[in-house]
Amino acid sequence: MAQGSDSNDTSYKSPSPGSRPSSSDDAKKVMRREKNRIAAQKSRMRQTQKADNLHLESENLEKENAALRKEVKQLTEEAKYLSSVLSSHEPLCTGLATQTPELIYPPHHSSYHHQHITVPHYQH
Repeated sequence: MAQGSDSNDTSYKSPSPGSRPSSSDDAKKVMRREKNRIAAQKSRMRQTQKADNLHLESENLEKENAALRKEVKQLTEEAKYLSSVLSSHEPLCTGLATQTPELIYPPHHSSYHHQHITVPHYQH
């Protein structure tokens, strides 16, 4: 046989007269393609929406992170200031040198606070 002959080629199917798809088969094929096209479009829209939501969440988290870092910086500065006020006051307070740390800084007892200390409110 000749090399170009279709008789030995199993991948090629010649249309036989009775195997022509009917119009209902064509309609089903068109409907299936349309449904697939709509499903793919919805999938792409969901994917885009998900990416947009992640982008917004990322921006919000970055803003929150920046605000928290700013607050940490302010609180650190306030702690340094209060520590320096305490350090400068300790030599003036005669009763602090002989007391234990529990008596110097009692938890939740205002009776141990020295009323003569005035600390200006630290502004952020």
